[in-house]
Amino acid sequence: MPTVPLTEHFTLQEFTASQTAARMGISNMPKDKATYDRIKRTAETMEKVRTLLGAKPILISSGYRCPEVNTACGGSSTSAHMSGLAADWTCPGFGDPEAICKFLQPHMQELAIDQLIWEYDSWVHLGLTDGTPRYMAMTIDNSGTRTGFA
Repeated sequence: MPTVPLTEHFTLQEFTASQTAARMGISNMPKDKATYDRIKRTAETMEKVRTLLGAKPILISSGYRCPEVNTACGGSSTSAHMSGLAADWTCPGFGDPEAICKFLQPHMQELAIDQLIWEYDSWVHLGLTDGTPRYMAMTIDNSGTRTGFA
């Protein structure tokens, strides 16, 4: 399949790549235009994030997950990944995920971020919504889920 650009720095392949899908022989490509459009919207938001982070490259570890992939990887049954409205990522050139979350928190409204989550000291989860954003800033780790980045 040829590379399908979503934005200047992100491709559809980055947002649909899944080791779980590959291992299980599951197609993780969006099956309808609405899902594709939401993935594109997420990529457009990630372009804005990239700019805010000083134009440093962003590494997407998980973007869109079809329901089968989401179930196979243990994702939440209400995950925004399934609708194309979430990405898990890092930006090593900017800093660690905690620093990224603390930096982006004041920008949540301008970016219409529904959820900004510092996960397991290892990555950032950015979630959007088709509804009204909740502007939730959270930490998830082995101790549980809590508000903020402390």
